[in-house]
Amino acid sequence: MFAFIFFILLVPLVILSSTHVAVISPQDPVLQIGSSLTATCTLSPESGLHAGSLYWTLNGMILSSSTYTVLSPDVLSVTLRNLNGSQQQSGDNLVCHGAGGHVLAGSCLYVGMPPEKPVNITCWSRNTKDLSCKWSPGGRGETHIKTKYTLKYKLRWYGKEKECETYGTGKQRYSCYVPRNLALFTPYEIWVEAANQLGSVTSDINTLDILDVVTTDPPANVQVSRVGDLDDQLTVRWTSSRELKDVLFQAKYQIRYRLEDSTEWKVVDDAGNQTSCRLAGLRPGTVYFVQVRCNPVGIYGSRKAGIWSEWSHAAAASTPSSQWLQTGSCDSKPSEQNSTLRRELKQFFGWVRKHASSCSGMSIKLYDQWRVWLQKTHKTRIQVLQEDNS
Repeated sequence: MFAFIFFILLVPLVILSSTHVAVISPQDPVLQIGSSLTATCTLSPESGLHAGSLYWTLNGMILSSSTYTVLSPDVLSVTLRNLNGSQQQSGDNLVCHGAGGHVLAGSCLYVGMPPEKPVNITCWSRNTKDLSCKWSPGGRGETHIKTKYTLKYKLRWYGKEKECETYGTGKQRYSCYVPRNLALFTPYEIWVEAANQLGSVTSDINTLDILDVVTTDPPANVQVSRVGDLDDQLTVRWTSSRELKDVLFQAKYQIRYRLEDSTEWKVVDDAGNQTSCRLAGLRPGTVYFVQVRCNPVGIYGSRKAGIWSEWSHAAAASTPSSQWLQTGSCDSKPSEQNSTLRRELKQFFGWVRKHASSCSGMSIKLYDQWRVWLQKTHKTRIQVLQEDNS
C-alpha cells in the first residue's frame, strides 16, 4: 500500500521534470568580474507563450526591461554589463519568468576572479608528532567563486609528493593538518596550489625542518607560593613537557603575571631553562595570577629557536599583607604569637633609636621610611647571595 502511494506521488514529479517549457543559454557560465553577458530564454513550441510577455530576475530582483531584446516570438534575450562578483559561491540565480510570475527556466552565474599565488605559509609541529600549516590567499583573497586550495609536501631530496588531507573549515579554511609519519632529520618542501574555473596558480616553495618548527604542550602543574613572610615576592614552579625530557631538546621558559583586578600582564621575558622562578617587587597583600609557556631551543645544543607553546592554565597566590598596616597600630597585643612580627618590631624599634631624636619621631612617616630601608636591605642581601652563587 505504501509503495503504491509513493509511486502515485512520484509520477507527477517525473512528468513535470521531463517537460521543458523554456531553456536558458548559456547554462551556468563562469565569468570574470567586469565581464558582460547576453543570455537567451528560448520557449518550447508547446508553451503557448510569446517572448514579449516574459521577464528576467537576478537573485530575485527584476531586471530592467531596457536590457531585454525580443529576438523572435520564442526567444527573449537579456544583456548584463560590468558584472560584479557572485554574492554566493553557489552562483547567482538568473531566471526567466512567464507573465504570471511562474518560473520557466533558470541558470547560475559564477562571476569572480582567478586565484592569486598563496602567500605567508607558516607551519608548526606539536611535539614532533604532527605538522600543521596555514597560509593566506594572495592579492585581495576573495575570488567570489569556489576556489580549491591544496597543500602538497615532499622530502627535499627524495620521496614522493604527498597531499594534505585534513583541511580546516570556517575561519580556519586556509589551513591543513598532517597527523603522522614525519621525518625529523630531512627538510621538507611545502607549497600550496589554488585553482578555480578561471585558472590555477602555485605558491613559492617553502623549505623547512620539522625540528626548527617544534612547539610543545604548555608547562603543567604550575604552582605559585609565598616566600616565607616576604611581602613582595612569590615563587613559581612548574613541570616541563614530557617531550622536553627527551635528549633532543632543551627549553627556555617565559612567565607572565597580573594583578587580580587587572587585565594587563607583565612578562618575564626569559626565565631560563629551570622549572622554577622567583617574582620580586610585588605589591603586598595582593592576589596575582601567573602563567608559564615554553620554547624548545633546538637539538643537541643548537640555538635555533622553536615556537612558543600556548600559555599554561593560570595559577594564583597572594603576597603576605603588612600586619601593621592591617591593624593600624604598633601596639603589640599579648595574644600575638607571630615570631616574624616580634622580630621585625625589634628591628623597627632598634632603627627608631638611631633615627628618631624623641618620641615625637614615632609617626607613620617614620614607619614608612623604615619599611623602605628594610626592603632595600633585603634586596641587597639577595643580590649578594646571587653573586656568590654565580
